[in-house]
Amino acid sequence: MKQTLEPLLDKNLKMRKTLLFLLILSSALLQAQIKAITDQGDEVILYTNGTWKYLNKIPDASTIQENSTKFTKSESAGFLLKSKILKVGFWLDPQKWSFKKAVSNEDAEFELQLKEEGDVYAVIIVEKFPFPLEALRHIAVENLRTMIPDVEIVKEEYRNVNGLKILMLEMNGLFHGAEFTFLGYYYSGKDGAVQYTVYTSPEILETQRSQVEQLLNGFVEID
Repeated sequence: MKQTLEPLLDKNLKMRKTLLFLLILSSALLQAQIKAITDQGDEVILYTNGTWKYLNKIPDASTIQENSTKFTKSESAGFLLKSKILKVGFWLDPQKWSFKKAVSNEDAEFELQLKEEGDVYAVIIVEKFPFPLEALRHIAVENLRTMIPDVEIVKEEYRNVNGLKILMLEMNGLFHGAEFTFLGYYYSGKDGAVQYTVYTSPEILETQRSQVEQLLNGFVEID
């Protein structure tokens, strides 16, 4: 695979190639966004076009509000994708979403893609390690910043999803000039933790948000 993104002919091709690079976490592409420290001790991000910005610190978790709505799986979600790592599952509509065992990301268990709009992807990471939810939040943001240093949280809240306490995070950031948005559910139980993240462009998310929310709301524990 080439180490740099070639000039792209159109927006859709650019989105697809960039999403592929995000999915496999290609470290060679990180050179376009470099972290640096100013003489005042502030951490900043330097871009190849000569611009820069301060690196956003992760907000205090104590300020996160709880959504009073009870979120449940969609009636159209008729297929249960079961994890082999923990007793959890992911209800989905197979007519709308394709899925497979993760091959591009060694840390993930499953990869999904919205059939109607091919530039909407999801990745499911399941781990047998019961991180505290606040720690899982920090890990999720910091891991994403290894790819997109200027990523920032634009919305977060606790949700009741099928009886489980879930942290919802929505984050935005620039990757090689393209803006990406990440909408994820994060869960930690006594036996392990789950990171269920959908990613696409902000424009596509706004048109497909209901489909994305329905997918995420299919997350359940299995007896």
